[in-house]
Amino acid sequence: MPSNLHPGDASSSTAELLQTAPFDTAKYEALYKHFHSHPELSNLEAQTAQTIAAHLASLQAFDITTNIGGHGLVGVLRNGPGRTILLRADMDALPVQEATGLPYASTVTMVDVEGVVRPVMHACGHDMHMTCLLAAAETLVKLRQAWSGTLIVLFQPAEERGTGAQAMVDDGLYDETRHNIPVPDFVLGQHVMAMRAGSVGSRVGTIMAGADSMKITLFGVGGHGSQPHRTIDPAVMAAHVVVRLQTVVSREMHPSDTAVLTVGSLRAGQTENIIVDSAEIGVDIRSVRPETRAKLLAAIRRIVEAECAASGATVPPVFRMTRHLPTTVNDEAMMKTLARCFAAHFGDSFDANIPTTTIAEDYSILATSQGRPCAFWHWGGVDQGLWEQHLAQGRVDDIPANHTARFAPVIQPTLRTGVDALCVAALAFFD
Repeated sequence: MPSNLHPGDASSSTAELLQTAPFDTAKYEALYKHFHSHPELSNLEAQTAQTIAAHLASLQAFDITTNIGGHGLVGVLRNGPGRTILLRADMDALPVQEATGLPYASTVTMVDVEGVVRPVMHACGHDMHMTCLLAAAETLVKLRQAWSGTLIVLFQPAEERGTGAQAMVDDGLYDETRHNIPVPDFVLGQHVMAMRAGSVGSRVGTIMAGADSMKITLFGVGGHGSQPHRTIDPAVMAAHVVVRLQTVVSREMHPSDTAVLTVGSLRAGQTENIIVDSAEIGVDIRSVRPETRAKLLAAIRRIVEAECAASGATVPPVFRMTRHLPTTVNDEAMMKTLARCFAAHFGDSFDANIPTTTIAEDYSILATSQGRPCAFWHWGGVDQGLWEQHLAQGRVDDIPANHTARFAPVIQPTLRTGVDALCVAALAFFD
């Protein structure tokens, strides 16, 4: 039966409740370091999933299902009647050579799905996400006399490719005849960011932009580097395309509109004295409004095709979409509850109206695919002293951010804040 400390009160009682079920800080700090030093690329998270499954099994409370949509896994704790709450963390790392200098820094390399050997690093913080969710799972198990309902903890693969959430749904995530996983009433998630450690922020409505990525192949005519007049040089063609693409946002988008266009890769040739037959450009865009997305995609196609024609290319370019991440929209009613609870727990360290970010996630698919509401928040991982120093100097943008080789959340209070946020949020929605 629930205790007198009702979790949904969003008062100091929740903090008191959490204090009755402390987690082993040393154990989870060690687990975080393990995840950090053993990263795995998207769709290759086999060992990571095994570590998570073993930890969940040790809690002796969850029904565990593995290998959903790849290496995705889910734990379900049925704790009486009531609402079903899903908490989500992502598992995959990035092809980045770590440069943090940490004693537990990654030295891992992996052969990616294209057969290329890559350095691997948890440069986005998914190691912290997994650790916090596992610690939150243990905490909520200890507190199960204080809440009633069903808890789902979901560990998602391939977030960095934008495919993992949809893959889990397509693999029957919510088909109870296959996996015995109920459809959640509420879906909750979080992401560690280059914000002051201890801080938490969210907002009603769109919190994260949508993203689209594509590979564009340009075709020319190759030849000897000493005889360029006998070729149609795709490297020059690609260079013009890259420069022209930089004008799309600055010259075609309204200044008040959220839009980003990034050329993240350009490949043309292997040696200095050969002009190759083709070049490949990797492009990523971010947008909030559907109209903006359509305008960006149309502008990219228009510029690429025009530059190919201007270069005399006889073969049209090929556009291949590689990923699509929807906008993440926080449900208004959920956010009112969440904001009240976070403000009560974190005080002035909670911001209920952070700006919409151009960082994107596929997390919301876990909710929208079933017509369920969701809420997402960000929390900080930058050492508080370092943050204040850079803030005073007007140099906050110099702090290493997600997806960089020096991104390294300070373990505490980042871990504690992430665990508290997940527990406070879950308890707010349980009966």
